[in-house]
Amino acid sequence: MRHSLLALAMTAIATTAAAADPALTIYRSDGDALFEAGNAPVADGHAIVHEQRSLQLAGGRQTVVVGGLPTMLDTEAVAIDLGGAGRVLAQRVLSAGDGGALAAHRGERIRLSTGDGRVVAEGVLVALDGGNLGVRGDDGQVRYVRDYATAQFPDSTGLPGSTLQVAVDGKAGTAPATLTYPTSGLGWRAAYSALLLEGDCKLRLDALATIANRSGRDFPNAKLKLVAGAPNFAKGGGPRMYMAKSMAAADAPEMLPEQSSLGDYRSYAVDGSLDLPDASVTQVPLYSSRELPCERRWLFENGGAWFPPKPLLQPEAVADGGGPVSSQLHFAAAENLPSGNLRVLTRDKDGRTELLGENRIGDVAKGRDVNVGLGVAFDLSAARERSAFSVDKAARDMNEGFRITLTNSGETARTVTVREHPNRWRGWSLISSSQKPDRQTPDTLEFRVAVPAGGKATLDYAVRYTWTAADD
Repeated sequence: MRHSLLALAMTAIATTAAAADPALTIYRSDGDALFEAGNAPVADGHAIVHEQRSLQLAGGRQTVVVGGLPTMLDTEAVAIDLGGAGRVLAQRVLSAGDGGALAAHRGERIRLSTGDGRVVAEGVLVALDGGNLGVRGDDGQVRYVRDYATAQFPDSTGLPGSTLQVAVDGKAGTAPATLTYPTSGLGWRAAYSALLLEGDCKLRLDALATIANRSGRDFPNAKLKLVAGAPNFAKGGGPRMYMAKSMAAADAPEMLPEQSSLGDYRSYAVDGSLDLPDASVTQVPLYSSRELPCERRWLFENGGAWFPPKPLLQPEAVADGGGPVSSQLHFAAAENLPSGNLRVLTRDKDGRTELLGENRIGDVAKGRDVNVGLGVAFDLSAARERSAFSVDKAARDMNEGFRITLTNSGETARTVTVREHPNRWRGWSLISSSQKPDRQTPDTLEFRVAVPAGGKATLDYAVRYTWTAADD
């Protein structure tokens, strides 16, 4: 009778010890699910795991069982290199899935005992059927056992997660194996804190790397490399249940990560080793603190960069009204800033540090501008009313004017940027304004209007639209 390469009833089953000092390359993740509290593994994130295992081979053809792999690993991209100690014939990944932790031990030797220590079955775990465990004994027969108190796996590492079974043709003895695989459930992103300092606009920027592990296994003493950028990933895993474990924290890195290029991306090598327990979020410094000049900005924007297929001739087609004035912070990046969340803080009169606002920033190269929206300014408001409108259809000419009134009920004078988008038609020109625009593009007018403390300021402007017969 022919046996398959990965037949579960094989006489020689070699097991591996837990991974020693794994090396992880963790890619940036923008998904919030990784960084939220919870016990279940998640499919977000991406990492490449490199680890060394030690195999005890009996010689000839046998099945190697490698336990303690992440629940969320990519089953199609697991690679194991035995060097000259053996040849890999086939491999199979078994994950816990809906069967819980026991399902990951299929193919391993199991011993089932009652509460008083009496062994009721021993052999290889081959199936889970509801509350029954299918065990193939040394005689080749499969028995389904329900009444047991303890399940022991004498040859297993005892680690949760997925299991790799590898059919090997190799020499007898101890064989070092290099295991490489991608997994989801691991990711990182930057976390920035910008504290506004007293006096002219200055801030102190602190940068941390937030590393999340929701992969379904612990990674003790891991060497970490963090990659900033956005590579394409073809797929991710699906969530599975698992049991969380506690783990002692390793010493914090003594030095800041070493930054370098990685193809089209940036990499940050974390100093020393770090423990990444499952279901944990760990932070390490990304850069040292820096004091940077900054600028506070306030913006009132109406409309957007859009033009209709034909000129809009009805007055009500463009609304007047008003709206909120948004609060913003601007500064230039002194270092490459990977994508992440930026929290802007200020000290109140009582000396306590309070939140002004937070927002997510994309990747920002060194020297580029960072603009952060903080929220709606309480003391500032804007009203917008149409002050003039006329249409001459025969001459294909249309004029429109607006008055914008800005109110500042605060104790400090503000300069508000008014951003208008004349979008009744793509052919337009500014014919008058109460002050010169600071910026003008084919779809934008911007004015910087000084608004005194406890007072108001007005801006008046008018535009002319023109078109041709072909546009009617």
